[in-house]
Amino acid sequence: MTVQHVTSGAERQLAAQHWLSSASPDSAQTRREWQERPVAMLSCGSLFAAVRIPADLVQAAAQQTDAALIDVYLAGALHNGPVICDRYAHWYYALVPASTARRWDVPETVCLGVGASLGVPRPGLCGAESERVYWSVPMDSAGSLCSPHAVSQLVMTGRFKAVSHG
Repeated sequence: MTVQHVTSGAERQLAAQHWLSSASPDSAQTRREWQERPVAMLSCGSLFAAVRIPADLVQAAAQQTDAALIDVYLAGALHNGPVICDRYAHWYYALVPASTARRWDVPETVCLGVGASLGVPRPGLCGAESERVYWSVPMDSAGSLCSPHAVSQLVMTGRFKAVSHG
């Protein structure tokens, strides 16, 4: 008889929170910050890197300006890899493996690696109406990241559609 363990959303969220906070020199402090504020600053380059993508490229790729529909598009295009949206700065950040920063060379984007910090929303803080910075695509489990190839394809699609549809 095979026993299957079902992991709840709350358990996955807690695992993601612990994994993300381990990118901080003081992971307990980071978790306390998330209890008090919606965003904590985390260091890039050890556990993950973040590809910063202009919102207009993401909108062009999705052929959409509605934030909720863009979130759905990104979940599909990036195979449910985690993405952070900063609504006011007009950036999306796709979390990718840390090694990506060493070789990333995609026009109109920057890969934040060693030496960079990123404002990371509390796991579970989703939806465009929630906060300035939120999970456009939530981290599904600890260590679950976007494929750099899928992120590159998303950017190239956005660049193509922006030029061809003006």
